[in-house]
Amino acid sequence: MMIFVILLLLLAGAIALALFVGVGFWALAIAIGALFILAIVDYTQSKQSIRRNFPIVGHFRYVADWLHPKIYQYFVEPDTDGRPFSRMLRSIIYQRAKNVLDTAPFGTQLNVYETGYEWMNHSIGALSHDDIEDEPRVVVGGAECKKPYSCSLLNVSAMSYGSLSKNAIMALNGGAAIGGFAHNTGEGGISAYHNEYNGDLIYQIGTGYFGSRADDGGFSEELFKMRAVADNVKMIELKLSQGAKPGHGGILPAKKVTEEISQIRNVPMGQDVLSPPYHKAFNTPIGLLEMIQKLRDLSGGKPIGFKLCIGNKSEFLAICKAMIKTGIKPDFIAIDGGEGGTGAAPLEFSNSVGMPLREGLAFAYDALIGFGIKKDIMLIAAGKIVTGFHMFRAMALGADACYSARAMMMALGCIQALECNKNTCPVGVTSNEPHLMRGLVVKDKKERVAEFHKETIFSFMELLAASGIKKISQINRSHIYRRVEMNVSQRYDQIYPYITNGCLLSISDCPSDWKSDLVRADAHSFAPRFEEALED
Repeated sequence: MMIFVILLLLLAGAIALALFVGVGFWALAIAIGALFILAIVDYTQSKQSIRRNFPIVGHFRYVADWLHPKIYQYFVEPDTDGRPFSRMLRSIIYQRAKNVLDTAPFGTQLNVYETGYEWMNHSIGALSHDDIEDEPRVVVGGAECKKPYSCSLLNVSAMSYGSLSKNAIMALNGGAAIGGFAHNTGEGGISAYHNEYNGDLIYQIGTGYFGSRADDGGFSEELFKMRAVADNVKMIELKLSQGAKPGHGGILPAKKVTEEISQIRNVPMGQDVLSPPYHKAFNTPIGLLEMIQKLRDLSGGKPIGFKLCIGNKSEFLAICKAMIKTGIKPDFIAIDGGEGGTGAAPLEFSNSVGMPLREGLAFAYDALIGFGIKKDIMLIAAGKIVTGFHMFRAMALGADACYSARAMMMALGCIQALECNKNTCPVGVTSNEPHLMRGLVVKDKKERVAEFHKETIFSFMELLAASGIKKISQINRSHIYRRVEMNVSQRYDQIYPYITNGCLLSISDCPSDWKSDLVRADAHSFAPRFEEALED
């Protein structure tokens, strides 16, 4: 590396000056020698990716990080959960991943009187961990599923190989293997690095059908079956849309497409990989469910679900109508929020398209309840899930389990350099450049991923005990409060009121604020109907 060449030249020059000019230059030579030794230590250590990739220079990042809160506490208001990934949340992730002290002094670090502040109810009759009757897992698999899966309540969200480096993929999968949770492959397909540690996989199929892609860009049943029957593939997820850019399709910049990635995805080198915004294998709600059944049969009966960010409510209701009409139900549905993250997305899509997680999750849960089918379908929530409270809040809204992407990336060592789409990530999380990837040492980072998962699950279980309830299924919307105005707070069941089981099966029982969308929903088309009558 250049730093070593520079230091060697400086050291040689300092020694020459000491020998031929004056002994005073020996102090300079010793100082440069010490820097050379420090550079070697930085380059060979495995704990800090920035120091490993940028010896000596990398130390300035940690100095800046140490100085920032010292300046911040005097001149800036404390971060809140509402701002994009606050310093407070970053600190929680890093501390838990490194298994160091994650408590904080001087009480609440949020403005509790700020509109949007949220909290959960605790109980005077709080419980201990031993009183909790449930394990932090949920069984995914309905009546048609032959191979149900015991899924952790927190899992790695969809992030593809290509978007992430091979070292990042191996560390995530290694962490999943250690911690007993699932690793979603993202739409980029299954690579050798997903199989390195044999961690449980959720195989995601996107609109590009990567990994199961025929030469014409369509879906290949043969390729899908070959990958889906693998023992480490526990569930299959059909991606309709993602929160970061719903209705747009995935983007992998050309500079990140290596020869290996082009072979895995069956795409050409030298050009951006753009997933279509829609599926070619089906184009109606009934067609979607027939695709679900096809994937279930081809996989040998593994749990099959789909992922989407809620857009037009009538379209999700149309899918529910199609479930009633065909009798085909997915084993799970993953709800992604419009606040979901990505390494590459148009700004307008990232900021202004897609229903946020809380609204989308509450709506999806209520829709399934309204059609009387929630008991057969698990809901997975995704969208800035970082802490045990985030998990508790998602489950209060109806989730059965959660995905986490950003937090898992930070457990890997992501410093939010915002170089994800440039292939220049300084810590090797999202770069395919070998000299940057080497900074991410898989052996160390897989342990951090597992540790973050363990500590976050522990935090969630602590909150469950504090609420005084013994079963995860007893979490409901009445447990969460939100300040909606300076002097007004509401429970979640007031903000997101429940509806009656089965009430969407007939127009006469349908709540008035649901009628318009229910009337427009058509099991035979994603396009909304506009006549004022329900289909037969």
